[in-house]
Amino acid sequence: MSDAIIRTHRDEWARMVASLTKRFGDLDIAEEAAAEAFATAVERWPTDGVPPNPGAWITMTANRKAIDRIRRENKRDDKYREALLVMDVDTPAPLGAIDDDRLRLLFTCCHPALSMEARIALTLRMVGGLTMPEIARAFLVPEPTMGQRITRAKGKITAARIPYRMPSADDLPARVSGVLGVLFLVFNEGYLASGSDTDPLRPGLTAEAIRLTRLLRGLLPDDGEVAGMLALMLLIDARRPARVALSGELVPLASQDRLLWDAALIAEGHALVRARLRSGEAPGRYQVLAAINAVHTSSPSALDTDWSQIVALYDQLVRLDPSPVVALNRAIAIGELDGADVALALVDGLASLDGYHPYHATRAELLRRASRDSESRDAYDRAIELAGNTAESAYLRRRRDELG
Repeated sequence: MSDAIIRTHRDEWARMVASLTKRFGDLDIAEEAAAEAFATAVERWPTDGVPPNPGAWITMTANRKAIDRIRRENKRDDKYREALLVMDVDTPAPLGAIDDDRLRLLFTCCHPALSMEARIALTLRMVGGLTMPEIARAFLVPEPTMGQRITRAKGKITAARIPYRMPSADDLPARVSGVLGVLFLVFNEGYLASGSDTDPLRPGLTAEAIRLTRLLRGLLPDDGEVAGMLALMLLIDARRPARVALSGELVPLASQDRLLWDAALIAEGHALVRARLRSGEAPGRYQVLAAINAVHTSSPSALDTDWSQIVALYDQLVRLDPSPVVALNRAIAIGELDGADVALALVDGLASLDGYHPYHATRAELLRRASRDSESRDAYDRAIELAGNTAESAYLRRRRDELG
Protein backbone atom coordinates (compact mmCIF):
# COMPACT_ATOMS: atom_id res chain seq x y z
CA MET A 1 0.00 0.00 0.00
CA SER A 2 2.78 2.47 0.94
CA ASP A 3 4.64 1.94 -2.32
CA ALA A 4 1.41 2.29 -4.27
CA ILE A 5 0.65 5.60 -2.57
CA ILE A 6 4.11 6.93 -3.36
CA ARG A 7 4.00 5.81 -6.99
CA THR A 8 0.49 7.06 -7.63
CA HIS A 9 1.02 10.48 -6.09
CA ARG A 10 4.66 11.13 -7.02
CA ASP A 11 3.60 14.20 -9.06
CA GLU A 12 1.78 15.60 -6.03
CA TRP A 13 5.05 15.29 -4.10
CA ALA A 14 6.95 17.58 -6.50
CA ARG A 15 4.10 20.10 -6.78
CA MET A 16 3.55 20.08 -3.04
CA VAL A 17 7.22 20.74 -2.21
CA ALA A 18 7.32 23.61 -4.73
CA SER A 19 4.10 25.12 -3.36
CA LEU A 20 5.16 24.80 0.28
CA THR A 21 8.60 26.26 -0.46
CA LYS A 22 6.97 29.25 -2.16
CA ARG A 23 4.53 29.74 0.71
CA PHE A 24 6.88 29.31 3.65
CA GLY A 25 10.20 30.23 2.05
CA ASP A 26 12.03 27.20 3.42
CA LEU A 27 12.85 24.11 1.34
CA ASP A 28 13.74 22.04 4.43
CA ILE A 29 10.34 22.66 6.01
CA ALA A 30 8.61 21.96 2.68
CA GLU A 31 10.37 18.63 2.14
CA GLU A 32 9.82 17.42 5.69
CA ALA A 33 6.16 18.49 5.74
CA ALA A 34 5.59 16.63 2.47
CA ALA A 35 7.34 13.55 3.84
CA GLU A 36 5.24 13.64 7.01
CA ALA A 37 2.06 13.99 4.95
CA PHE A 38 2.94 10.92 2.90
CA ALA A 39 3.87 9.02 6.08
CA THR A 40 0.46 9.90 7.54
CA ALA A 41 -1.25 8.70 4.36
CA VAL A 42 0.65 5.42 4.48
CA GLU A 43 -0.43 4.95 8.10
CA ARG A 44 -4.08 5.97 7.81
CA TRP A 45 -5.33 5.16 4.33
CA PRO A 46 -5.09 1.37 4.63
CA THR A 47 -7.45 1.62 7.64
CA ASP A 48 -9.58 4.70 6.86
CA GLY A 49 -9.69 4.23 3.11
CA VAL A 50 -8.34 6.47 0.35
CA PRO A 51 -10.09 9.89 0.44
CA PRO A 52 -12.14 11.07 -2.58
CA ASN A 53 -9.45 13.59 -3.52
CA PRO A 54 -6.11 12.08 -2.42
CA GLY A 55 -3.97 14.89 -3.80
CA ALA A 56 -5.92 17.57 -1.96
CA TRP A 57 -5.86 15.49 1.25
CA ILE A 58 -2.06 15.14 1.10
CA THR A 59 -1.59 18.82 0.26
CA MET A 60 -3.81 19.96 3.13
CA THR A 61 -2.03 17.62 5.55
CA ALA A 62 1.37 18.87 4.38
CA ASN A 63 0.31 22.49 4.92
CA ARG A 64 -0.75 21.67 8.46
CA LYS A 65 2.51 19.86 9.13
CA ALA A 66 4.49 22.84 7.81
CA ILE A 67 2.55 25.28 10.00
CA ASP A 68 3.08 23.05 13.05
CA ARG A 69 6.77 22.84 12.26
CA ILE A 70 7.12 26.62 11.97
CA ARG A 71 5.30 27.12 15.26
CA ARG A 72 7.65 24.68 16.94
CA GLU A 73 10.67 26.37 15.38
CA ASN A 74 9.56 29.78 16.62
CA LYS A 75 9.63 28.46 20.18
CA ARG A 76 13.18 27.18 19.92
CA ASP A 77 16.20 29.17 20.97
CA ASP A 78 18.71 28.23 18.26
CA LYS A 79 19.17 26.47 14.95
CA TYR A 80 20.67 23.38 16.54
CA ARG A 81 17.24 22.49 17.87
CA GLU A 82 16.23 21.80 14.25
CA ALA A 83 18.54 18.82 14.40
CA LEU A 84 17.03 17.83 17.74
CA LEU A 85 20.36 18.41 19.43
CA VAL A 86 18.96 19.38 22.81
CA MET A 87 21.57 21.33 24.72
CA ASP A 88 21.68 23.24 28.00
CA VAL A 89 21.33 26.86 26.89
CA ASP A 90 21.92 28.27 30.36
CA THR A 91 25.45 26.98 30.77
CA PRO A 92 27.93 26.37 27.94
CA ALA A 93 28.29 22.69 27.16
CA PRO A 94 31.82 21.32 27.49
CA LEU A 95 33.55 20.47 24.26
CA GLY A 96 34.20 16.94 25.46
CA ALA A 97 36.69 14.92 23.43
CA ILE A 98 36.14 16.78 20.15
CA ASP A 99 37.13 20.38 19.40
CA ASP A 100 35.81 20.70 15.84
CA ASP A 101 32.17 21.86 15.76
CA ARG A 102 31.02 19.84 12.77
CA LEU A 103 32.76 16.62 13.78
CA ARG A 104 31.32 17.01 17.27
CA LEU A 105 27.82 17.34 15.80
CA LEU A 106 28.35 14.25 13.67
CA PHE A 107 29.20 12.19 16.74
CA THR A 108 26.35 13.74 18.72
CA CYS A 109 23.76 12.91 16.07
CA CYS A 110 25.03 9.34 15.51
CA HIS A 111 23.39 8.15 18.72
CA PRO A 112 23.62 4.34 19.22
CA ALA A 113 19.94 4.15 20.25
CA LEU A 114 18.98 4.71 16.60
CA SER A 115 19.42 2.13 13.87
CA MET A 116 22.56 2.60 11.78
CA GLU A 117 20.48 3.52 8.72
CA ALA A 118 18.54 6.14 10.69
CA ARG A 119 21.71 7.61 12.19
CA ILE A 120 23.33 8.03 8.80
CA ALA A 121 20.26 9.41 7.04
CA LEU A 122 19.41 11.88 9.81
CA THR A 123 22.99 13.09 10.16
CA LEU A 124 23.41 13.54 6.41
CA ARG A 125 20.31 15.70 6.38
CA MET A 126 20.90 17.78 9.48
CA VAL A 127 24.68 18.01 9.66
CA GLY A 128 26.16 16.82 6.37
CA GLY A 129 24.20 19.34 4.32
CA LEU A 130 22.92 16.87 1.71
CA THR A 131 19.45 17.36 0.28
CA MET A 132 16.69 14.79 0.56
CA PRO A 133 17.05 13.71 -3.10
CA GLU A 134 20.81 13.23 -2.66
CA ILE A 135 20.32 11.09 0.45
CA ALA A 136 17.59 9.04 -1.24
CA ARG A 137 19.88 8.34 -4.21
CA ALA A 138 22.68 7.31 -1.84
CA PHE A 139 20.36 4.74 -0.21
CA LEU A 140 18.80 3.67 -3.56
CA VAL A 141 15.26 4.40 -2.34
CA PRO A 142 12.50 6.80 -3.48
CA GLU A 143 12.67 10.30 -2.03
CA PRO A 144 9.35 10.00 -0.11
CA THR A 145 10.58 6.78 1.48
CA MET A 146 13.72 8.48 2.74
CA GLY A 147 11.66 11.39 4.03
CA GLN A 148 9.55 8.95 6.03
CA ARG A 149 12.64 7.29 7.50
CA ILE A 150 14.10 10.58 8.65
CA THR A 151 10.76 11.64 10.10
CA ARG A 152 10.45 8.35 11.98
CA ALA A 153 14.00 8.75 13.33
CA LYS A 154 13.13 12.18 14.67
CA GLY A 155 9.93 10.79 16.13
CA LYS A 156 11.83 8.07 17.95
CA ILE A 157 14.21 10.62 19.43
CA THR A 158 11.31 12.67 20.71
CA ALA A 159 9.18 9.75 21.95
CA ALA A 160 12.05 7.96 23.69
CA ARG A 161 13.45 11.25 25.03
CA ILE A 162 16.91 10.21 23.90
CA PRO A 163 19.37 12.62 25.51
CA TYR A 164 21.74 14.49 23.24
CA ARG A 165 25.03 15.59 24.72
CA MET A 166 28.56 16.16 23.62
CA PRO A 167 30.24 12.75 23.44
CA SER A 168 33.07 11.89 25.75
CA ALA A 169 36.14 9.93 24.71
CA ASP A 170 34.46 6.74 25.90
CA ASP A 171 31.50 7.36 23.58
CA LEU A 172 33.52 7.61 20.38
CA PRO A 173 34.14 3.92 19.55
CA ALA A 174 30.42 3.06 19.73
CA ARG A 175 29.53 5.86 17.34
CA VAL A 176 32.45 5.84 14.92
CA SER A 177 30.90 3.42 12.40
CA GLY A 178 27.93 5.75 11.87
CA VAL A 179 30.22 8.76 11.52
CA LEU A 180 32.35 6.91 8.95
CA GLY A 181 29.21 6.04 7.00
CA VAL A 182 28.17 9.69 6.89
CA LEU A 183 31.62 10.89 5.87
CA PHE A 184 31.84 8.32 3.08
CA LEU A 185 28.45 9.28 1.62
CA VAL A 186 29.32 12.99 1.78
CA PHE A 187 32.62 12.22 0.05
CA ASN A 188 30.88 10.18 -2.65
CA GLU A 189 28.43 13.00 -3.38
CA GLY A 190 31.41 15.32 -3.86
CA TYR A 191 33.42 12.86 -5.94
CA LEU A 192 30.59 12.17 -8.40
CA ALA A 193 27.53 14.33 -7.74
CA SER A 194 24.24 12.47 -8.12
CA GLY A 195 22.09 15.40 -9.27
CA SER A 196 21.75 16.98 -12.70
CA ASP A 197 21.48 20.48 -11.22
CA THR A 198 25.00 20.61 -9.76
CA ASP A 199 28.55 20.46 -11.09
CA PRO A 200 29.60 16.86 -11.85
CA LEU A 201 32.34 17.11 -9.21
CA ARG A 202 31.90 18.97 -5.92
CA PRO A 203 35.42 19.32 -4.51
CA GLY A 204 34.18 21.32 -1.52
CA LEU A 205 32.36 18.24 -0.22
CA THR A 206 35.32 15.90 -0.78
CA ALA A 207 37.70 18.35 0.89
CA GLU A 208 35.44 18.69 3.94
CA ALA A 209 35.01 14.91 4.22
CA ILE A 210 38.79 14.43 4.08
CA ARG A 211 39.36 17.21 6.62
CA LEU A 212 36.93 15.66 9.09
CA THR A 213 38.39 12.18 8.54
CA ARG A 214 41.87 13.51 9.31
CA LEU A 215 40.52 14.95 12.56
CA LEU A 216 38.83 11.65 13.30
CA ARG A 217 42.10 9.78 12.78
CA GLY A 218 43.74 12.14 15.29
CA LEU A 219 41.06 11.20 17.82
CA LEU A 220 41.23 7.45 17.12
CA PRO A 221 44.74 6.76 15.81
CA ASP A 222 44.51 3.01 16.49
CA ASP A 223 41.19 2.48 14.69
CA GLY A 224 41.95 0.55 11.50
CA GLU A 225 38.72 1.50 9.76
CA VAL A 226 39.35 5.21 10.31
CA ALA A 227 42.79 4.83 8.76
CA GLY A 228 41.27 2.80 5.94
CA MET A 229 38.65 5.46 5.30
CA LEU A 230 41.26 8.21 5.11
CA ALA A 231 43.40 6.13 2.74
CA LEU A 232 40.37 5.35 0.58
CA MET A 233 39.38 9.01 0.29
CA LEU A 234 42.92 10.12 -0.52
CA LEU A 235 43.43 7.49 -3.22
CA ILE A 236 40.09 8.30 -4.86
CA ASP A 237 40.48 12.06 -4.62
CA ALA A 238 43.98 11.81 -6.11
CA ARG A 239 42.35 10.84 -9.42
CA ARG A 240 39.96 13.81 -9.48
CA PRO A 241 42.06 16.00 -11.84
CA ALA A 242 41.68 13.35 -14.55
CA ARG A 243 38.00 12.54 -13.96
CA VAL A 244 36.30 14.99 -16.33
CA ALA A 245 37.50 15.94 -19.82
CA LEU A 246 37.50 19.52 -21.11
CA SER A 247 34.42 18.56 -23.11
CA GLY A 248 32.59 18.00 -19.82
CA GLU A 249 32.48 14.22 -20.28
CA LEU A 250 33.38 11.70 -17.58
CA VAL A 251 36.68 9.90 -18.17
CA PRO A 252 36.63 6.27 -16.93
CA LEU A 253 39.54 4.95 -14.90
CA ALA A 254 41.07 2.96 -17.75
CA SER A 255 41.24 6.06 -19.99
CA GLN A 256 42.50 8.60 -17.45
CA ASP A 257 45.81 10.39 -17.90
CA ARG A 258 47.66 9.07 -14.87
CA LEU A 259 50.18 11.89 -15.04
CA LEU A 260 47.37 14.15 -13.82
CA TRP A 261 46.87 12.13 -10.65
CA ASP A 262 48.02 13.74 -7.40
CA ALA A 263 51.22 11.87 -6.49
CA ALA A 264 51.37 13.26 -2.93
CA LEU A 265 47.87 12.03 -2.08
CA ILE A 266 48.65 8.63 -3.59
CA ALA A 267 51.87 8.33 -1.56
CA GLU A 268 50.02 9.22 1.64
CA GLY A 269 47.21 6.77 0.88
CA HIS A 270 49.66 3.95 0.09
CA ALA A 271 51.54 4.59 3.33
CA LEU A 272 48.31 4.24 5.32
CA VAL A 273 47.43 0.98 3.52
CA ARG A 274 50.90 -0.47 4.14
CA ALA A 275 50.73 0.49 7.83
CA ARG A 276 47.42 -1.36 8.19
CA LEU A 277 48.87 -4.44 6.47
CA ARG A 278 51.84 -4.41 8.87
CA SER A 279 49.50 -4.24 11.86
CA GLY A 280 48.46 -7.85 11.28
CA GLU A 281 44.84 -7.09 12.24
CA ALA A 282 41.95 -8.43 10.19
CA PRO A 283 40.91 -5.60 7.86
CA GLY A 284 37.42 -4.12 7.79
CA ARG A 285 35.35 -2.94 4.84
CA TYR A 286 37.02 0.44 4.35
CA GLN A 287 40.50 -1.02 4.65
CA VAL A 288 39.77 -3.54 1.90
CA LEU A 289 38.32 -0.81 -0.32
CA ALA A 290 41.46 1.25 0.29
CA ALA A 291 43.62 -1.74 -0.68
CA ILE A 292 41.68 -2.13 -3.94
CA ASN A 293 42.28 1.52 -4.77
CA ALA A 294 45.93 1.14 -3.81
CA VAL A 295 46.28 -1.56 -6.48
CA HIS A 296 44.67 0.71 -9.08
CA THR A 297 46.86 3.69 -8.22
CA SER A 298 50.08 1.67 -8.09
CA SER A 299 49.69 0.53 -11.71
CA PRO A 300 51.55 2.69 -14.26
CA SER A 301 48.82 2.01 -16.84
CA ALA A 302 45.44 0.34 -17.07
CA LEU A 303 47.00 -2.59 -18.93
CA ASP A 304 49.37 -3.21 -16.01
CA THR A 305 46.58 -3.48 -13.44
CA ASP A 306 46.83 -6.63 -11.32
CA TRP A 307 43.22 -7.78 -11.73
CA SER A 308 43.84 -11.09 -10.00
CA GLN A 309 44.80 -9.22 -6.83
CA ILE A 310 41.75 -6.96 -7.16
CA VAL A 311 39.44 -9.96 -7.57
CA ALA A 312 41.00 -11.56 -4.48
CA LEU A 313 40.35 -8.38 -2.50
CA TYR A 314 36.74 -8.27 -3.71
CA ASP A 315 36.36 -11.89 -2.62
CA GLN A 316 37.41 -10.71 0.83
CA LEU A 317 35.15 -7.66 0.69
CA VAL A 318 32.04 -9.60 -0.30
CA ARG A 319 32.40 -11.66 2.88
CA LEU A 320 32.44 -8.46 4.94
CA ASP A 321 29.74 -6.69 2.93
CA PRO A 322 27.60 -9.11 0.87
CA SER A 323 25.63 -6.30 -0.77
CA PRO A 324 24.61 -6.37 -4.46
CA VAL A 325 26.66 -3.22 -5.11
CA VAL A 326 29.83 -4.96 -3.91
CA ALA A 327 28.90 -8.01 -6.00
CA LEU A 328 28.52 -5.74 -9.04
CA ASN A 329 31.99 -4.27 -8.59
CA ARG A 330 33.41 -7.75 -8.08
CA ALA A 331 31.81 -8.85 -11.36
CA ILE A 332 33.45 -5.91 -13.16
CA ALA A 333 36.86 -7.02 -11.88
CA ILE A 334 36.15 -10.63 -12.88
CA GLY A 335 35.21 -9.38 -16.34
CA GLU A 336 38.69 -7.90 -16.72
CA LEU A 337 40.24 -11.18 -15.66
CA ASP A 338 37.98 -13.84 -17.20
CA GLY A 339 36.09 -12.03 -19.96
CA ALA A 340 32.75 -10.35 -20.61
CA ASP A 341 30.62 -13.51 -20.80
CA VAL A 342 31.67 -14.68 -17.33
CA ALA A 343 31.02 -11.23 -15.87
CA LEU A 344 27.63 -10.93 -17.61
CA ALA A 345 26.44 -14.15 -16.01
CA LEU A 346 27.22 -12.65 -12.61
CA VAL A 347 25.76 -9.22 -13.37
CA ASP A 348 22.52 -10.65 -14.74
CA GLY A 349 21.97 -12.26 -11.35
CA LEU A 350 21.83 -8.83 -9.70
CA ALA A 351 18.45 -7.72 -11.02
CA SER A 352 17.64 -6.16 -7.64
CA LEU A 353 19.85 -3.27 -8.82
CA ASP A 354 17.48 -2.38 -11.66
CA GLY A 355 17.07 1.17 -10.33
CA TYR A 356 20.85 1.66 -9.94
CA HIS A 357 22.36 3.23 -13.04
CA PRO A 358 25.89 1.71 -12.67
CA TYR A 359 24.23 -1.71 -12.99
CA HIS A 360 22.90 -0.84 -16.45
CA ALA A 361 26.09 0.98 -17.43
CA THR A 362 28.09 -2.12 -16.50
CA ARG A 363 25.75 -4.39 -18.50
CA ALA A 364 26.00 -2.02 -21.46
CA GLU A 365 29.80 -2.18 -21.52
CA LEU A 366 29.90 -5.96 -21.05
CA LEU A 367 27.27 -6.53 -23.76
CA ARG A 368 29.26 -4.23 -26.04
CA ARG A 369 32.40 -6.32 -25.47
CA ALA A 370 30.36 -9.45 -26.20
CA SER A 371 29.25 -7.90 -29.55
CA ARG A 372 25.59 -7.86 -28.47
CA ASP A 373 25.06 -4.33 -29.73
CA SER A 374 21.26 -4.16 -29.67
CA GLU A 375 21.10 -5.28 -26.04
CA SER A 376 23.99 -2.99 -25.20
CA ARG A 377 22.13 -0.01 -26.66
CA ASP A 378 19.07 -0.79 -24.56
CA ALA A 379 21.22 -1.00 -21.43
CA TYR A 380 22.85 2.34 -22.25
CA ASP A 381 19.41 3.90 -22.66
CA ARG A 382 18.37 2.67 -19.22
CA ALA A 383 21.64 3.87 -17.63
CA ILE A 384 21.23 7.32 -19.20
CA GLU A 385 17.64 7.49 -17.97
CA LEU A 386 18.74 6.82 -14.39
CA ALA A 387 22.04 8.73 -14.30
CA GLY A 388 21.90 12.20 -12.78
CA ASN A 389 25.54 13.28 -13.13
CA THR A 390 25.91 15.40 -16.27
CA ALA A 391 29.45 14.24 -17.06
CA GLU A 392 28.51 10.61 -16.68
CA SER A 393 25.40 11.04 -18.84
CA ALA A 394 27.51 12.63 -21.58
CA TYR A 395 29.94 9.71 -21.51
CA LEU A 396 27.15 7.12 -21.67
CA ARG A 397 25.43 8.88 -24.57
CA ARG A 398 28.65 8.93 -26.57
CA ARG A 399 29.31 5.24 -25.93
CA ARG A 400 25.76 4.39 -26.96
CA ASP A 401 25.90 6.51 -30.12
CA GLU A 402 29.17 4.87 -31.16
CA LEU A 403 27.25 1.62 -31.57
CA GLY A 404 25.59 3.13 -34.66
